[in-house]
Amino acid sequence: MSYVMAIDAGTGSVRAVIFDTKGNQLGVAQQEWTHLEEEGIPNSMSFDFSKNWTLVCECVKKSILNAGINAVDILALSATSMREGIVLYDKDGNELWGVANVDARASAEVKELKANFEGIEEEFYQMSGQTFALGALPRLMWLKKNRPEIYEKVASISMIGDWILARLSGVIASDPSNGGTTGIFSLSKRDWVKGMATKVGLKDNIFPPVLEVGTPMGYVTTKAAKETGLNEKTQVVMGGGDVQLGAAGLGVVKAGQVAVLGGSFWQQVVNIPSETEVPKDMSIRVNPHVVNGLSQAEGITFFSGLVMRWFRDAFCDMEKLEAKERGIDVYAILEEKASKVPVGSHGIMPIFSDSMKYAKWYHGAPSFLNLSIDPEVCNRASMFRSLQENAAIVSSINLENIKKFSAVEIEEVVFAGGASKGTLWCQILSDVTGYRVKVPVVKEATALGAAMAASVGCGIYSSLEEASQKWVEWDKIYEPNMENKKLYDAIKLKWQRAYEVQLKLVDENITTSMWKAPGL
Repeated sequence: MSYVMAIDAGTGSVRAVIFDTKGNQLGVAQQEWTHLEEEGIPNSMSFDFSKNWTLVCECVKKSILNAGINAVDILALSATSMREGIVLYDKDGNELWGVANVDARASAEVKELKANFEGIEEEFYQMSGQTFALGALPRLMWLKKNRPEIYEKVASISMIGDWILARLSGVIASDPSNGGTTGIFSLSKRDWVKGMATKVGLKDNIFPPVLEVGTPMGYVTTKAAKETGLNEKTQVVMGGGDVQLGAAGLGVVKAGQVAVLGGSFWQQVVNIPSETEVPKDMSIRVNPHVVNGLSQAEGITFFSGLVMRWFRDAFCDMEKLEAKERGIDVYAILEEKASKVPVGSHGIMPIFSDSMKYAKWYHGAPSFLNLSIDPEVCNRASMFRSLQENAAIVSSINLENIKKFSAVEIEEVVFAGGASKGTLWCQILSDVTGYRVKVPVVKEATALGAAMAASVGCGIYSSLEEASQKWVEWDKIYEPNMENKKLYDAIKLKWQRAYEVQLKLVDENITTSMWKAPGL
């Protein structure tokens, strides 16, 4: 038997997953990791190369052991990672400095760029589809200003998934889907735009080769083989960004296809041709897809999964006990109870993530509006359902905004991630959007997408499109209740008006924003 491996470097953990050549998962190992704020540097989130590489190696070894296979039978591997996180190297390929995805230390530099170069963010967004908030340019400016001794040594830049592949193969490179999130990139050309760095006084000779996802990079080095337990005959293959490879793992590889990824954050992604003009108001993020010739318009809903976890842990001790007694997941208990709550959750309006306003993005203070002191109306079940409805409503608004500039006609949505494991949330998403919702058998698709990349690199398949056609299977399909949609359309309008007021309270320093983009 032959196998492929995916290494998935997320915000909160890293895991290695082994698949057979038919896409069946055979073994997995996972380690949590943290990205710590540097002392004296507010909003920083540093990446610890030494500690995190040890965790990667442990995951690789344990996944092989858990799968019960011989490492020599792993034909190829690839990696995927959180986007926006960057790693900088010296001329010998040694790591100098790195940050995880939501490092926001460069807020002053974002403001400085906008002040000193009028219209520059708009200009660069038209090429890259990215704003400065989590881009690499402000972070590089911060480094030049605050750590000049490190900046002078910088010879190359890559993303965190690329760093794993570099450690394994000795080759530093990046791909469009992940590298594109630096913002120093062209959507149409799928390559670096070095002139962006030149224009703001930064080095323009630090950008490595750009390889399309699925391109062979080399083989596991002798050193990496000793550290990981891998075999030197295993090919190392270019991977990509977690959302885009996750979309491939859901079969979303053709123009016009749509996915909602329901994890800690929710992403709403729509495949569009690479030459599509981005929206003038910079409201939506646009990234290169892992499929050459395609980009992805992306809406983001902040913290939907994390809010659910907070609600579960803060309020649902009784449901936890019941779930333990019945031997089922606590969310299944909560969905059972929430299914008895009528559409609209008795008017309860959660205020957490706003719809995406990429150019100037911040959120209201976390809160619930329209709570009742009637325990039959306002209780854990109704509040839980209101959170499910709210995540679907914000997703719906983001999809509508994408439709406006892309002219994509949406008929169905692929729904995946932890949120798709139940039944109520899937139906609510269908009812709110008015679209058919398809749930795949493999719901945690990011690693599957990376395994597809590995399978393309070693010749099992000719393309990601072919791999996804062979590997993706469907579990459930939900059709929208159009009467419910009418009710949700009215709720959506009320929620948008309420959110505007909540933002004004933040503006007046009466309440505290859940999150603000750097530079605001």
